[in-house]
Amino acid sequence: MFHSSTSGLRVERARLIDGTGAAPVDDAVLCVDETGVIGYAGPGAGAPAAVPGERVIDAGGRTVLPGFIDCHVHLGFAAGRPPGKRGEEDPVHLVFDTAARLRMTLDAGVTTARDLAGLPAGYRTAVETGRIDGPRIHTAVRVISHTGGHGDVRLPDGTDLSRGMAEFADSVDEVRLGVRRVLREGADLIKVCATGGMGSPYDQPDDEELLEEEIRAAVDEARRHGGKAVAAHAQGTAGILTALRAGVTSIEHGYGLDDRACDLAGEKGVFVVPTLSTVYAGIDKDAMPDYHYQKKVRWSGITKTNIARAIERGLRFAMGTDAAVGPHGRNLMELSYLVDLGMTPMDAIVAGTRTAAELLGVDDRLGTLAPGKVADVVICAGDPLTDIGVLGEPADIHYVIQQGVVRKAPPTTS
Repeated sequence: MFHSSTSGLRVERARLIDGTGAAPVDDAVLCVDETGVIGYAGPGAGAPAAVPGERVIDAGGRTVLPGFIDCHVHLGFAAGRPPGKRGEEDPVHLVFDTAARLRMTLDAGVTTARDLAGLPAGYRTAVETGRIDGPRIHTAVRVISHTGGHGDVRLPDGTDLSRGMAEFADSVDEVRLGVRRVLREGADLIKVCATGGMGSPYDQPDDEELLEEEIRAAVDEARRHGGKAVAAHAQGTAGILTALRAGVTSIEHGYGLDDRACDLAGEKGVFVVPTLSTVYAGIDKDAMPDYHYQKKVRWSGITKTNIARAIERGLRFAMGTDAAVGPHGRNLMELSYLVDLGMTPMDAIVAGTRTAAELLGVDDRLGTLAPGKVADVVICAGDPLTDIGVLGEPADIHYVIQQGVVRKAPPTTS
């Protein structure tokens, strides 16, 4: 279990944005009990009296928000070193480096993260048991891909440069077996490849990958094992449509979302995780293989046009960054990119809090600041409703609180 505070916590003189989309509350108070659960969140005039011994944080008018949820990260990889560029790191060093990335992500204001391949379930347990500090982890462990597809970075001799990030499946039966294998390894959800991708050497984002009946098999296996979600890596239009017809929970990237795909996604209530950080950041000709760079340049404008239209049409967006393709520890810059393509700052905040919690199936306890919810809280400088960019600067994230425990605070002055 997550460790909670031994005493309560009270945040005073706050400007409260609760994650529901409601207007902010000035001069607000947030009260958290000793188990890390919110007892009160609202105007200071209606707050209960302070409890002796509880920690008090004077927000001084700063903005208090729910802890953010990044629905698409790859914490097992260094930024700019995706599968196939990983080299021969010492496995012990890799563990420590991954733990450092978890800490950076937490300090950026992300209290829960969904890792979509490359992170063993042991990291989830390490956070839960207090061995390391980091966001709560939901992990897919590996991605299910076909031979030569987006997950395949093997050399012609079969050497796997991803260190087992992909589970290969080339038939319906192999997909079912692949799902069962990753579930055996502790996966919280299933990730499948419906299309090719940017960083993979053997395909294009427009290429179709797993067949509709194969994705349906993955969805069925996930349903049969606890009703787990299925995330679809889906960039080109044809593969997006295939994944939507097959019943996936979320479309990851969605660069080729056209009107047909928007209609179907809206009809089915499917979440879209657009990972705009991969378009706005992380394009470096000198640091990328030429095939990767050329794909990025070709798709960046298409992506902005299509995602802007999907935002205008009111699809169900959840925040995700694809961190590792771009930088770790600057996750909330994604909110600025959503705003750039047409979201209001409040809608972008909701995408990173309430809607993201709905995607992960944890909205009963996370994603908003309300009595009975777990106290995952961020206190930032400035007003993100007038300058959403303040959330993307880690130095402006002054406090990060996780289940009532202060994980990050301003340095004390003597």
